[in-house]
Amino acid sequence: MIIEQKYPLPPFTEETAQEKVQLAEDAWNSQDPEKVAKAYTVDTEWRNRSQFINGRKEVIAFLSDKWKKEKNYKLKKELWAFSDNRIAVRFEYEYQNDQGQWFRAYGNENWEFNEHGLMQRRYASINDLPIAANERRL
Repeated sequence: MIIEQKYPLPPFTEETAQEKVQLAEDAWNSQDPEKVAKAYTVDTEWRNRSQFINGRKEVIAFLSDKWKKEKNYKLKKELWAFSDNRIAVRFEYEYQNDQGQWFRAYGNENWEFNEHGLMQRRYASINDLPIAANERRL
């Protein structure tokens, strides 16, 4: 039996927590739902805004839909806190809707990892702010 692992593994140090955050940022900026989903357990639990998502298949469907709607997506994550197998991040991302309106989304995520470095829980609180194209930062 092959055990999936996603380095770095917990317990996290400041260095490995920073690395985990950067890996997540890079994966999400790829806008590749399959690639992103590989960082999560098969039975991962998410809360994204008011939506509850369970398992990799739902993650892939959610992200596929997300990036169809959110054009020119660019994300920046920042380590906020960490301990043992948990990491908290703050983030912002910018995207454009189908009508060409730009938005900046701000949020916080709480992550919990299993011993193999796969995220088993992700809870995200996110707010969107309409912005003008000249206000973009990312």
